[in-house]
Parts: sequence; structure tokens; C-alpha cells
Amino acid sequence: MLTLVSVGLAPSAVADDVQSKQWHLDAMGADDLWKVSTGKGIKVAVVDTGVSETPSLEGRVQPGKDVTDLPGGSMDDYDRHGTTMAELIAGSGRGGGIKGLAPGAVVVSFRTNLGDQFKKEGSRSAEAIRAAADSDAQIISMSFGSDYMYPDQKEAVKYAASKGKLMFASVGNNREKKNFIGYPAAYPSVTGVSAADKSGKVAKFSERGDYVDLAAPGLGLPAWCDETFRSYCDDGDGTSAATAIASASAALIWSKHPNWTANQVLRVLLDTAGRDWPKDDPSVYLGYGLIRPAPNLLEGKGDPGPADVDPLTNEKTPGSGPGKEASPSAPAPSPSQPAKSPADAGAPAAASSAKSGDSKGQMWLILGSIAAAAAIGGGVYAAMRARRRA
Repeated sequence: MLTLVSVGLAPSAVADDVQSKQWHLDAMGADDLWKVSTGKGIKVAVVDTGVSETPSLEGRVQPGKDVTDLPGGSMDDYDRHGTTMAELIAGSGRGGGIKGLAPGAVVVSFRTNLGDQFKKEGSRSAEAIRAAADSDAQIISMSFGSDYMYPDQKEAVKYAASKGKLMFASVGNNREKKNFIGYPAAYPSVTGVSAADKSGKVAKFSERGDYVDLAAPGLGLPAWCDETFRSYCDDGDGTSAATAIASASAALIWSKHPNWTANQVLRVLLDTAGRDWPKDDPSVYLGYGLIRPAPNLLEGKGDPGPADVDPLTNEKTPGSGPGKEASPSAPAPSPSQPAKSPADAGAPAAASSAKSGDSKGQMWLILGSIAAAAAIGGGVYAAMRARRRA
């Protein structure tokens, strides 16, 4: 039976110092980013296992809707997964907890069923996505996935796009076994997020395909060990965490440019992503590259382009009025990419090594130190390359 499964973290050991494990904050130059934007004024809908108000989330989480048959409500996390995602987005770090990349943002919790013991996963997640679309949250973060395309879920995503929401979803953690096509990440207008490690190399488990649009940190991060919230664990691996961090990155940009539309925020993230390949030839591993809010926030880079054109599909989007900050001159073209389509899961992976310039080889992109490369977000990233349309 095909079921909706969480593609989240797999913690292994208790972390002594949670925030010291959050390497991505230094790699992305968070201290400098927070001088410009903390995500204030932006709400992120977290469609997940619920979000419990931990000390780190005190005053930063609001109830949304619970579509499960479980005890409690949207503010009762039955698995610890949703709370970890919420803290990665907006946690204050209070009480020694996880500090979010967008600590000024607010999380709205929409609780759904992610485990394989449930039988109505499609309709349940669809109901939660629709509820998030009807809320005042600008961003919808979905750290889950399935290898089955539920029609009602697809329609819910389409509805959310029509409401002007910016959506991020995990691409999945099963590349080494079956590399399924992940939904909702593969739906049009949803930004699929893959995971990169501390050095920037794409994770071995991170799934590949045409639906991969961006990459974000997703290995070696702390996570709650269980639903009792007694301790954090180390070595949290998953495209779930990457999705939360991508959502937080968007919150930082949108807070700085509140009059932009979802299309414009995403276009800037795609335009300024870290890569060493042409923008019109996205990688099946990292999409348009490694997400970096710094180029826009610190250097003003990235053209928002048209307010009413989805940069992933290049199609007009209903309900998107013109962004007040958009340039009155002709906008730069959006990234050249056809509408999302299922990737060939059987295509060979990129070679582990290749001659310089080989578009199918593993290429290392060194961005340098934060101080020397503030405009590009700092840190050291390595990108495993492969042609998106192989």
C-alpha cells in the first residue's frame, strides 16, 4: 500500500550543546543576516505532526488546524517532527533550544497524519494544505513526501498557489534505494528542496529529479529525540530539515521586501542560489543551487522580475498583483525551466569524479569565508552535478 511517510530526521545521539551543532547558521552568515532581517511580519504554515510550544517557540507559534483523529490539537505534536521543523524556522533558542534562521517569524501549526499507520493520508494532507492556504501565512512548509500523487493533494496545492502562497516541500530521503518521485515536491508551483551536508556536498540519501529546485543544509543538525521533548539528538539527517531552512530563508527575504509576491521572493532565491553551472540548466541533485539569502539581504542582488509569473513553471499565476517594489523596466527573464515533470528514476547518478568542466561530474564550488564572501553567504559548499534533463 502506498502511504504518505515522513521524510524527516533520523537522530542518533543526544547533543550536549544544541546550538553549537547548528553549523548552518555560521555557514549562512546568520548574525549578519539578522542585522537586516529576522523574518518579522512573516508567518510560515508548518504542515506536519503538530507544533508544541517549547521554550524556544514561546510566543512564536500559533494554532492552525488539526485534521487528524488524534487526541489534542494542532499545538500538540504527536511525533516531535513538526516541532523540530518549527524551531529550525523560527526558534528563539531560549532554554538552550534550537535557534531558527528566521527567529522573528511566526509559525502556524497545521497538524496532519504523516505515519504509515493511517489510511487517509492524501485527503488528510490535502485538507491541511487547503487550511494553510486559507490562513494568513505567506509561506507553507511541507517536510513530508510520498511516491503517490494524490489527486486531492494536487488540487490543494493548486488552490494554495492561487492564493499567492509560497510552498516548499522535501524531495525525499531514499535515493540510495528506490529514488521515488516525491509529492508534493513534484507538483507545479511547489519548490522541491534537497539536502546538503556541512561541506556542501549533496546528501547520499537526498533524492534527485526534475522536481529538485533548491538545496539547503540537511545533515548533522539537532532534532528532538521524541514526542516527550525531554532532550535533543545529534546527527539529524533529512530533506525535512532542509525544507524548513529553505522556508526560513524565504521568510527573511519576504520580511525585507514585504510588497513582493511569492513569485518574486522565489525568483530572487533561485537567481542568487550558489552554483557553478548555467541557471537555465538546473541540476537534478541541487536544482538551481544552494539557497543563500545573503546576496539579496546584504548586497541587494537578485531581480524579483514579474510579480504574476511563477518562476518554476513560467506561467501566469492568478491572484498575484504587481509587486510594489518590482522594477518598472522590463524584468529579467525568469529561470528557463519547463513545467515540472517526473524525473527518470533509473538514470545513472553523476560520476564520482570527472575532468574539469564535465557537466556530469562532481564539481566543488568553494565560496570562501563569511567575511570574504558576505555577498554570497559564506561557507564552503560542494555540488554534485548532473544535467537536469539527462
